[in-house]
Formats: sequence, structure tokens, C-alpha cells
Amino acid sequence: MPADPLHRARMRELMYYFASTFHVAHAHMRRGYRWADQESSFADMAAKVPETMTASAVFVEDQIEGPYIFGEALTLADPYLYSITNWLAADGVDTADFPKLMAFKSAMEQRASVQKAIADGYFG
Repeated sequence: MPADPLHRARMRELMYYFASTFHVAHAHMRRGYRWADQESSFADMAAKVPETMTASAVFVEDQIEGPYIFGEALTLADPYLYSITNWLAADGVDTADFPKLMAFKSAMEQRASVQKAIADGYFG
């Protein structure tokens, strides 16, 4: 948890956003059956994913202080955002439009724990 009370509140805000919006937008690509029964609905939801994931990336891009979300200190929100950054390209997001997100991803990948998770096959 961040030491700063405002960062603690903002961390919770971002975690809720990741779980309720960013993650759900990603899930529409592959798990439309959770929200609809008709195959045509699944295709429509999947087609919208690049747009909704890009919109979410725009919002989050402006939140990153760097190198992690709230500067130098890692928080609970950083590993969740790192997972999401691994979905962006496959979800049709032009990651070149998001230099802060990509710098964040790179900073996370310098961490020994993330390198181990990658080596263990958790991302890829």
C-alpha cells in the first residue's frame, strides 16, 4: 500500500477500474458467452475490444507517474497492470501510442520476480 493517503485512494480506484472495466473489456474478446447467448453477439463484442481496450489504455496512461504507477514504489496495483499490458497488442491496441504504459511494462520486466514469472511461463 502506498504511504501517501491520496495514492492509497487512487490505487484502490485504479484496481477497481482494472477489474471492472479494463479486464472486462479484454474478456469480451474471448469470453462473450458470459454476457450473451447468441454467437453473433460474441463476434460483435470481440470486434469492439480494440476500441474499448484503447480507451482504457488512454485513461490509465494519464495515471502513471513512472516508473511504476505511483513513482518509485511498487504497489498492489502494479502487478495487475503489468498483466494487462501483456494483453494490449493481442487485443488490437497500438502500444506505440502509450509510451508511459510501455515504459511501465519495461520497468516491471526488470524486476527479478517478474523475470521469474516470465521464465516460469506465466506470461507469453
